[in-house]
Amino acid sequence: MSISRRISLIAVIVALTGGLAAAKLPGEGPFVAHRVALQISDAAPARQTVLLNVAFNVLKAFGPDKVAIEVVAFGPGIDLVRDGNPNAARIRSLVAQGVRFDACNNTIETIERNTGKPFPLNPLAHRVVGGVPQLMFLAEHGYTVIRP
Repeated sequence: MSISRRISLIAVIVALTGGLAAAKLPGEGPFVAHRVALQISDAAPARQTVLLNVAFNVLKAFGPDKVAIEVVAFGPGIDLVRDGNPNAARIRSLVAQGVRFDACNNTIETIERNTGKPFPLNPLAHRVVGGVPQLMFLAEHGYTVIRP
């Protein structure tokens, strides 16, 4: 097969498949077309409210089957995923719609070392090695990182 024919065949394949799609991550539905990582790194209750509002609005705009949303909490923002946070009901509702909440293990370990007590993590949150590395990983896999 000639080089020009191979290039033409590749062009047809790319056109038919919609181009180069981002890799699907575990837990993503088969119809996900949009990926958003929401960063929270400060403890202000107003920031938490804005972030949760953004997550709900994105779900409303695209539908839970068309968008993957991952909230990454680190530093002072870890308070969002603290068990007993006043936003627990909103977090539960978002998780039921497929939103994933990540908690930075580096931050948790620092808090535990400083307080001498286990960090009360919301059972719906997932520990990740670090908040920033998780955001980098998500960005490398097609997620748009937003800090509302």
